[in-house]
Amino acid sequence: MNGNSKKHLVILTGAGISAESGIRTFRDSDGLWMGHDIHEVASPGGWKKNPKLVLDFYNARRRDIAAAVPNSAHEGLAALEELFEVTIITQNIDDLHERAGSSRIIHLHGEIFRKKSCLDNSLTEEVRSDMLFGEIAPDGAPWRPDIVWFEEPVPMISSAASVTATADVFIIIGTSLQVYPAAGLVDFCRQGTPVFLIDKQIPSTKGLRNYHPIEMTASEGVGKLSMLLESAYL
Repeated sequence: MNGNSKKHLVILTGAGISAESGIRTFRDSDGLWMGHDIHEVASPGGWKKNPKLVLDFYNARRRDIAAAVPNSAHEGLAALEELFEVTIITQNIDDLHERAGSSRIIHLHGEIFRKKSCLDNSLTEEVRSDMLFGEIAPDGAPWRPDIVWFEEPVPMISSAASVTATADVFIIIGTSLQVYPAAGLVDFCRQGTPVFLIDKQIPSTKGLRNYHPIEMTASEGVGKLSMLLESAYL
């Protein structure tokens, strides 16, 4: 099979794929995230009110993610690149897809290992250690985590929508389909595009056409998906 004939898989991943690596989900049923009201640590208002609390919170997240390792679901998606053209669109801020070996990744909600200027979103740097209160970017503004917070626009959504429109197969893994605008990406699929949905508990699929549910954990589901894709498209 040459490169031009490979089917293009576009894969939207959410917290469920990283949960198996021990990464806590953004939202729990009680509306708290690791003991915090999410708006205290993930909104412009929270940052303005108490930037040190926000930095401390993301420093802890960064340490947790650095200690985590990719699971078999991440590795299975990376392995699909041997047979298909693969683009991953992730809602996750971790780097587990990268560490598993995936090469084309769009981070919708930012990246925990990057920081950006409070004045210029394009001024970013890698950050692997704790961010300290009072650190200043080269433009004189404070550094903040390069994370898309609640009430902020999602700058990569246009790129993600454009990629989704080119999908031969669209795959959704470990997301409740409740967080917008990411949940609306499926609407950009071309008519007739197969949609595979992997989750331990399949969310509402009202309005989805040509979809194939796989009610399994991410690791189990990616294993089954790989077999289905090889059978159908190779």
